[in-house]
Amino acid sequence: MTVILSAVARPRFWGRAIVLLALVTMLGGCSMIRHHMYATSGSVMQGLSKEHTTPYVLQQSDVGMSCAMSEATTPLMMSFGRVTDEPNQLGIMMHLSAAGCSVTRARELDLEYERLMRDRDPDAAQDARYAASRHYREAAMRFHEAWKNMNEHYGRVGNGECPTERLETETDQFMFLAGLVSGLQAMHTQVRAGEQLGIPNNIGSRVARASECLDDDRWWGAPGAMQAAVWAMLPSAAPEDAEPFKQLREASRKGEKAGVRLAHVFHAVAAENAGDQAMVRDVIRRHAEAREAKPAADDWVMIDETATRHIQALSDRLWTRAEGHRTPTGRLGEFWDDPEPESETIDLNELM
Repeated sequence: MTVILSAVARPRFWGRAIVLLALVTMLGGCSMIRHHMYATSGSVMQGLSKEHTTPYVLQQSDVGMSCAMSEATTPLMMSFGRVTDEPNQLGIMMHLSAAGCSVTRARELDLEYERLMRDRDPDAAQDARYAASRHYREAAMRFHEAWKNMNEHYGRVGNGECPTERLETETDQFMFLAGLVSGLQAMHTQVRAGEQLGIPNNIGSRVARASECLDDDRWWGAPGAMQAAVWAMLPSAAPEDAEPFKQLREASRKGEKAGVRLAHVFHAVAAENAGDQAMVRDVIRRHAEAREAKPAADDWVMIDETATRHIQALSDRLWTRAEGHRTPTGRLGEFWDDPEPESETIDLNELM
């Protein structure tokens, strides 16, 4: 009887085993298919962003929309690194733009601090400063993430030879430039945050060296401006014959001629760090005049508009400290103590 039952049960056992094996195989196949779909989707999204989305955004002037897009989509885009190649090059621009949102929020609180100090409300002013520091902290971490993305994609930037094999296209060179900007901004916002966030202090000298990997004329004088700004703020990193402010003036002229006035930002920041308020004002005036004289280059509108936002922020801080309010509408490049323009007098006898 046992033999008979065993003979009957054996086919059932093997039948169930085969069904179970088929089910496992199907599930494994589904997992492989899903992985392939995710990887394909990730590659497509990275290609779309690099070849179309980024160039499109750079032609627009809406900085707020660009930063909001980066804040919303950076986690999605970077998550594709789990199923395909890490999108480090794309991550440079995404984290840089997202950090800009944090900086904008911090600047508004900086202005609030200035107004509250004028109103002799130190407690509220201190609270505004603490709140600004938190936003600068967030910005510093995002800028640093962009810097790390850059080093993952291009190698140890500024510590050796230029990564020429990765700088063949215009997009590759622009992302490299964006990474250098991110490095300097990471250092700057860490200082504004008022705490040590693990951002290396040697980034400045590395950026100064790496800026020579780019054609200064092609990139609107920005590489030379970054290098000179580092030299002005860190004299120990500069060669003996360096003339940083002369180089900054030359870089600013290149930016004005190209219609991408990014060099003005580094010029103004270096002047402010040196305590030269007259130079800061002069750079702000020149920026406003340059924008009136020549529109932004078509393919780089976003970069020029971002530079204007930085210059506007410097102007707003000066105005708020002096007058209690930001730069009046339509008066970027003007200051509260400018002499009144001479009015033309009309001889009524000539009209008779």
